[in-house]
Amino acid sequence: MTITAAGGAAREPEDAQLSFDELGTPLRETTFVVVDLETTGGSAAEDAVTEIGAVKVRGGEVIGEFGTLVDPERGIPPNIVSLTGITQAMVTGAPTMASVLPAFLEFVGQAVLVAHNAAFDIGFLRAAAERHGHTWPRRTTLCTVRLARRVLTREEAPSCRLSALADLFGATTTPTHRALDDARATVDVLHGLLERVGGLGVHTLEELIGYLPEVTPAQRRKRELARDLPHAPGVYLFRGPREEVLYVGTASDLRRRVRQYFTASEGRRRVREMVGIAERVDVVVCSHSLEAEVRELRLLAAHRPRYNRRSTNPHRRWWVVLTEEAFPRLSVVSSPRAGAFGPFSSHGAATEAVEALQDALPVRRCTQRIPARAPKGAPCALADLGRCQAPCAGRQTVEDYAPAVHEVRRLFTGESVDALAVLAEQLERLAVAERFEKASAERDRLIALVRALDRGQRLATLAALAELVAARPDGAGGWDFAVIRHGRLASAGTARRGVRPMPVVDALIASAETVLPDDGPLRGAPADEVSVVLRWLERPGTRLVHCDVPWAEPARAAASWRPWVARAEAGREAHRLPD
Repeated sequence: MTITAAGGAAREPEDAQLSFDELGTPLRETTFVVVDLETTGGSAAEDAVTEIGAVKVRGGEVIGEFGTLVDPERGIPPNIVSLTGITQAMVTGAPTMASVLPAFLEFVGQAVLVAHNAAFDIGFLRAAAERHGHTWPRRTTLCTVRLARRVLTREEAPSCRLSALADLFGATTTPTHRALDDARATVDVLHGLLERVGGLGVHTLEELIGYLPEVTPAQRRKRELARDLPHAPGVYLFRGPREEVLYVGTASDLRRRVRQYFTASEGRRRVREMVGIAERVDVVVCSHSLEAEVRELRLLAAHRPRYNRRSTNPHRRWWVVLTEEAFPRLSVVSSPRAGAFGPFSSHGAATEAVEALQDALPVRRCTQRIPARAPKGAPCALADLGRCQAPCAGRQTVEDYAPAVHEVRRLFTGESVDALAVLAEQLERLAVAERFEKASAERDRLIALVRALDRGQRLATLAALAELVAARPDGAGGWDFAVIRHGRLASAGTARRGVRPMPVVDALIASAETVLPDDGPLRGAPADEVSVVLRWLERPGTRLVHCDVPWAEPARAAASWRPWVARAEAGREAHRLPD
């Protein structure tokens, strides 16, 4: 086995593509490992590798080579010996794949793997990894056959065989059906193909991968729409011929992201259709990712662009409330008020939560309006089954019914989790009775209820805060700041490395949006926005700069049931049957 580091350039400096734009991962800064295998046959499942050759390149220069014969631990067919020249005697005593593979993976590191007909070579390597107990790492892979068919015309390259492409690009190494020679020839082919795509405006690894699918003429013509966009985080809006907003999205680098729509990295049919209609791309530059996400949500709500999936009722959420009557019942509504529980993304999920709560607490299920005095209704079947105290028939007074209502409110606010304990006990009884199918369904329903309560209580706690200022490292020695008022982003900014942060914070607070709270559980803030803000705050590394009152959750909130949820989900996965 030989591994060498090479200092000589495989190409002259002018071929290192020094004119590439600094977008994404520039191709001249990308490390490629070009690999070729020789094998005992064509089946990765039944045949084995006899030789590995690999060349590591970056910026047009060879920086290392890997080459070794491999003992396939089986015979080599005569036709393969005739093709490759690798005999049984040559591989006898060579290292086996068990020892070669770890060394090869170490040589590759985090590089992009390249092969001519990559499905063949990568398929053998993946099968060998599985056979010897290694996890094949997920990595970017590039096939020079596929790239050649995308770049070259039939007139230029009637055949995409390695020998034909090596002749076309004037490769310095002739393919010989030996692994290292063929890998060296593939390097020259790769460089030739990269020169071609560079002339088409493909300058980054991301654009190269996106270029491989077929690009429509409409996408190609609209490429100029991204030319003057900034390299900054923010929101982009595709506009149509009547200035209508067609699509809204966010990006950490606006120019790089929008360019991807014109290099075929976007394969969705509706989005390709949108690109064909678009006449202009507007952008809103933002201080950091949180501001971009919040602005996207607000723009989606304002414009309802028809090509965004989330445009239909972007803030539509469902809530569970207690009705305002003498004998309150649980109801699913779309407009929350004080004391509501949620939010839920669908009416069905909210209804499931209501049914779980009705099993845990003695609140009525019927929808009739029951007067406080002298009700004269007829008891329903649930009363006969002992599952309802029949307040409709006067068998239960308002005072007798009140403890159940009080317990619902305590559960919603996080003051009590007794109802969850009742459901867990019911689940345990089903398991003891070996009613496993019913127990499984009830377990999943309880998991969903706990998660919904936990999320809703955390969102409500954040929305209750009149003002909170938080900071996150920007990754370059500076800070990203957010001023949050009642769950809404009121101001955002940055203090780059070397800038004193506190004067920036003071300025952001002074210029922040005034937020007037409502009476609902989220104080009038959209649930999606509060969720985005909370997710940003809960990421590791976030620091609280200022908070008008301590940010805390009730000790008996649903969060105390997270360990139970983790155990229940682990048990569900352990007993899940394979497909």
